[in-house]
Amino acid sequence: MKKPTLLFYCQHSLGMGHLVRSFRLAEALGADFRTVFVNGGLLPSAPPVPPDVEIEQLAPIGMRPEGGLISKDPALDLESAKRARRERLLTLLSTYRPSVLLVELFPFGRRKFADELIPLLDAAKAMERPPLILCSLRDLLVQHPTKQRQHERFATTIVNAYVDAVLIHADPAFARLEESFTPSEPLGVDIHYTGFVAPGPTSKKPVSLPGTILVSAGSGTVGAPLFQAALEAQPVLLEKTGLAMTLIAGPFLDDEIWSALRSKTEGRSGLTLLRSVPDMAAELGHAAASISQCGYNTVMDILSTPLPALVVPFFTPKENEQINRAKRLHELGIVRLLHPGDLNGQALVANLVSLLQGATEPTRLNLNGAHGTARLVQSLAKDQRSHSALRDRACIPAIVPTR
Repeated sequence: MKKPTLLFYCQHSLGMGHLVRSFRLAEALGADFRTVFVNGGLLPSAPPVPPDVEIEQLAPIGMRPEGGLISKDPALDLESAKRARRERLLTLLSTYRPSVLLVELFPFGRRKFADELIPLLDAAKAMERPPLILCSLRDLLVQHPTKQRQHERFATTIVNAYVDAVLIHADPAFARLEESFTPSEPLGVDIHYTGFVAPGPTSKKPVSLPGTILVSAGSGTVGAPLFQAALEAQPVLLEKTGLAMTLIAGPFLDDEIWSALRSKTEGRSGLTLLRSVPDMAAELGHAAASISQCGYNTVMDILSTPLPALVVPFFTPKENEQINRAKRLHELGIVRLLHPGDLNGQALVANLVSLLQGATEPTRLNLNGAHGTARLVQSLAKDQRSHSALRDRACIPAIVPTR
């Protein structure tokens, strides 16, 4: 039986968190849908594209760490890339004519991409058989310190005009949408909590040595301060705990910073530097402890493998999602939080030594969000097809018998 088509739009801009989570969702959705993944950022070699997921690559756009969009295609300036993307999205919609259009984060984020997404949503709504339009959200949203009300009005207007349902990839016992999104006008669509999208079982063998302190920062884009502090702490931690350290830089760490880290630590005892690994969860599965930032997928890897975890969230006035997540996890006793403003080698040593002497709390959160999402989308799409069939039958003119 031919599967209905699901068009999945994902734009990762600074790191890889959105891409990793969306790939996990796309793989689970592939059981019931022909899943076409529309990728808006650079496509790194890791994580690999899930089997049976088709990739359609837009002209890649990313974001500078200090803010502002940038074309990642050297042949295109930003405006040319935007025009190419708008045209490509409308072509893909017309070509695939999906039963489901799943858009990651927008309009709760990615407002800078509204000039390509609103035309896409307009075109989808105008189709003879409009697709089911869904929004895919992580657990916590970034809150805008000076423009939160304006942001909430925009998101509410777009959702109520175009979206059929919002899927939140979290356990409501951990976070609910209304805790980071409080518009004056309510959302007029159903909100569904799918559970966290954690990694499934892996067959990949770890690359790092067993029993090490594992240091990571997701894609590495903004990981340099954590890595510098970890390297400062490493000789002291080796002396105090007897544990070696493995530092995983991430594929997007600046090449010059990576080279400087390697040069600075060449020949150091008890230290291994890796550019990237095939599966972070596999590495954590045999580590002694974790030092990391607090992005969504890093946390999923930590929760899937209970071990002592010290988190130093990435934080700026415009990027507060990680620190809010870290505070909640710290309050639950799942991780130890070190505020990024207090980050240095001495603080890492003190916190990790204390952490290793305590007990680790097991998580009771729902981590089955990939399969939960797949079941939910299948159910929503089935309901829409049933309603569409009823509507079409109602529109069939009565046949008047002739004499």
